[in-house]
Amino acid sequence: MGPVEFLVLAFPGDSVGPTVLGPLERLRRDGGVRVLDVRELRRDGNGAVTAGPGEAGLITDEDTDEAQELLGPEESALLLLVEHVWAAELSAAFEAARGRVAASVRVVTEAD
Repeated sequence: MGPVEFLVLAFPGDSVGPTVLGPLERLRRDGGVRVLDVRELRRDGNGAVTAGPGEAGLITDEDTDEAQELLGPEESALLLLVEHVWAAELSAAFEAARGRVAASVRVVTEAD
């Protein structure tokens, strides 16, 4: 199995649009990632949050409660639990060599 990551991707507005869902579906179909679970959240202008059901039940209500704290008014979020399938073979070789992750840093770039 490849590395597993939990992502909270936030967007303005009341839904996650096809410009995001399309590429995600292509990654799923092509085998780059395996989506283990996905949930949607929405916060309206009054601060009320609604959460869609997860596909597999792996993203818990506790995860959802924590993720909603990251949303501003009139924002939506896509909560993803993904396996990086592309890294599975490398991970297996790494473990077989008794390697360890000495550091892991996500580099985030800001859009202009």
